[in-house]
Amino acid sequence: MSDLTGLTALITGAAGGIGTALAEGFAKAGARLALVDINDASDLAHRLGKDHRAYVCDLSDPKAIGNSAAQIGEEMGIDILINNAGLGIVFPAEEDRIEDWDRTMAINLRAPWLLSGAALPHLKASGRGRIVNISSQAGVIAIAEHAAYGASKAALINLTKVMAVEWAKHGITSNAIAPTVVETPMALVGWSGEKGERAKAEIPVGRFAKPSEIAAAALYLASEDAGIINGATLMADGGYSIR
Repeated sequence: MSDLTGLTALITGAAGGIGTALAEGFAKAGARLALVDINDASDLAHRLGKDHRAYVCDLSDPKAIGNSAAQIGEEMGIDILINNAGLGIVFPAEEDRIEDWDRTMAINLRAPWLLSGAALPHLKASGRGRIVNISSQAGVIAIAEHAAYGASKAALINLTKVMAVEWAKHGITSNAIAPTVVETPMALVGWSGEKGERAKAEIPVGRFAKPSEIAAAALYLASEDAGIINGATLMADGGYSIR
């Protein structure tokens, strides 16, 4: 299922906790990696092997997205696109934090849309293109103070469905993963102490997700065995959203 030898996986947000787990998982499966982040992920690329490359890109800049996709496509090809990069600014719906709203939408929604479109010619050329968008449980259910974040992740799920309908004829599948809180250093700062314990108590499995579990889900959706899965949202939330 997870033999990706000879395929190139472009992973955004590669320097973060989930991104690192994705990179490790896809490298282990044999994929060549194009690691995209606003920070330089060269150390990670070198650690995982000589065939992998790091690309610095500000995903809030549409021109930079187009340039990066063109460069990666020319140098490595693109068979798998993992839109993982995200911004987690949270605030109540009553607060008119316009800059935070716009930046959240730019990173969490506009960037996956633009990058997917820019990568489309290479995904078509692959003949078995895969797009996996990392959404959130906040895109499926309402969570207090997640006005912008939840709206962006809900829209990303619908964008995934539209791409699935439009691009399946090219052999490309588009799917999303919607995790609960994932145990990355950044997330655990915001979900520490009593707040975190209360949140875990509301999850049927009683814990948060591990980055490796999100990577495993993405590996499945990127595999040949998942070729019939298209336009789906895989809940990786321990059952939180079914309550």
